[in-house]
Amino acid sequence: MGQQRGSRTGLTHREVSRVVGLLFAMALMNVVLYLCLDQFFISPGRPAKDSGRCPRGYFRMGRMKNCSRWLSCEELRTEVRQLKRIGEGAVKRVFLSEWKEHKVALSRLTRLEMKEDFLHGLQMLKSLQSEHVITLVGYCEEDSTILTEYHPFGSLSNLEETLNLSKYRDMNTWQQRLQLAVEYVSILNYLHHSPLGTRVMCDSNDLPKTLSQYLLTSDFSIVANDLDALPPVDRDSGVLVKCGHRELHGDFVAPEQLWPYGEDTPFQDDLMPSYDEKIDIWKIPDVSSFLLGHVEGSDMVRFHLFDIHKACKSQIPAERPTAQGVLDTYQKVLHSLRDTVMSQTKEML
Repeated sequence: MGQQRGSRTGLTHREVSRVVGLLFAMALMNVVLYLCLDQFFISPGRPAKDSGRCPRGYFRMGRMKNCSRWLSCEELRTEVRQLKRIGEGAVKRVFLSEWKEHKVALSRLTRLEMKEDFLHGLQMLKSLQSEHVITLVGYCEEDSTILTEYHPFGSLSNLEETLNLSKYRDMNTWQQRLQLAVEYVSILNYLHHSPLGTRVMCDSNDLPKTLSQYLLTSDFSIVANDLDALPPVDRDSGVLVKCGHRELHGDFVAPEQLWPYGEDTPFQDDLMPSYDEKIDIWKIPDVSSFLLGHVEGSDMVRFHLFDIHKACKSQIPAERPTAQGVLDTYQKVLHSLRDTVMSQTKEML
């Protein structure tokens, strides 16, 4: 009898050890899942941006560890190999090219009468280098060429097509899309408070044209690419803008960009009132709606952005929020919704 009781006691000790081991393993798995969830929701699908920017006149791209000086005319002529044309606009043609095993984009002036716009875009690129703007690699005013970093996804208008590819479907989430909207507004905020003062994104008279001004990077960020039409605004000096010299139509442009004197009065550019950077704010809801798409959760995001988007669409420009105000709201909504989803997911563990 004593031996039987001893046998039972030994078995119970082994079972307890197994249970304790199993509980410890489960607890360890939960810790790992918590850490993975924190990483996923804090930085969904993209590494942190490199905060170490190159000084003015230098660049770094791809796997380059050190900054290099902008390429000169001679270097552009002898070291850059032009491969194929990948785009063309009113001001320049763009060619996929190669420099020291790096893929780059070589832009050439299309027509001499557009040289002023071309040089304006170059000046903007040189002066506004930041995480918000395409990386300038080199330029040659003599040859009317500009070399920039190449992003294979191309224009932001390719977003849906890119996210529908099987290898990127895991990125097709409301979190990732809202992050893109945050970056879009961040770019506008940067332009409105740039080192050159307030600048207005004038090449934005419809949605396709607006999207074509930005590139989608390989890590699913957004950078401004086409800076040929960035006129300044300075209210203190009475400097306002007019985007082009033709009459504009449609709901995408801001009300103050429309001819105000009715159909009975023919359009005259010199009678058209000027306006300020609040035309960029008017367009934010339409661009963000495109970026949010129609994935699971995007309608939830639209609901939380309803009030700020309503304010953006105020008929009175002065009543619209600033780009910083919109950005603050976007970031607050992004963090709040991430925290909510992360909390709900952790409770299910």
